Amino acid sequence: MTIRVVIVDDQALVRAGFRMVLDSQPDLEVVGEAIDGADALRVLARTEADVVVMDIRMPTMDGVEATRRLCADRPAGPPRVLVLTTFDTEADAFAALQAGASGFLLKNVPPEELLAAIRVVAQGDSVVAPSITRRLLDRFAGQLGTPPTADPRLAQLTEREREVLLLVAQGLSNVEIANRVHVAEATVKTHVGRILAKLQLRDRVQAVVLAYESGLVTPGG
Repeated sequence: MTIRVVIVDDQALVRAGFRMVLDSQPDLEVVGEAIDGADALRVLARTEADVVVMDIRMPTMDGVEATRRLCADRPAGPPRVLVLTTFDTEADAFAALQAGASGFLLKNVPPEELLAAIRVVAQGDSVVAPSITRRLLDRFAGQLGTPPTADPRLAQLTEREREVLLLVAQGLSNVEIANRVHVAEATVKTHVGRILAKLQLRDRVQAVVLAYESGLVTPGG
């Protein structure tokens, strides 16, 4: 299956570099480019894509707002957003995750990591390791803007699913969760899938964000 990608960046040279890397792969196809968030929404309104590689700092409309609007318009389906950031914009990256992005990378990652991340995001998973996600949330949880509020969707979870969600939010991998609760890794994957379906979430990154926003997990806890 060919993964259709839209590149969003205000620098033409960056877009050209990404296109060159992506076009070298038989399973990836660049189907569109945009110069900012507003342009991205226009391109995606007429272009079917699986993954959007989204810069954050852009004029007119930044990547965070574009991600929020895109994910609000298409809450359950593609495209999925892979946000790019630099070392000094972790706060923006967290805001993008909160807006619905499936993960983020630093702009200076090696090409093979970018390619792998696009493939992972296209499959519906996150490119942000749970432990890294948690460190970001711990650092920027104070920027959520509102106190934790219980989410009524959590009532749909079984006791075991709630336990698994708590462990996911604490940064544990599926293997680590399996060892902690003494079940097979495949069973954990099933639980995570059910959790995402019940909570109407795209991936485990959004599950972590919800756990923090609802007070199920607290910064540093």
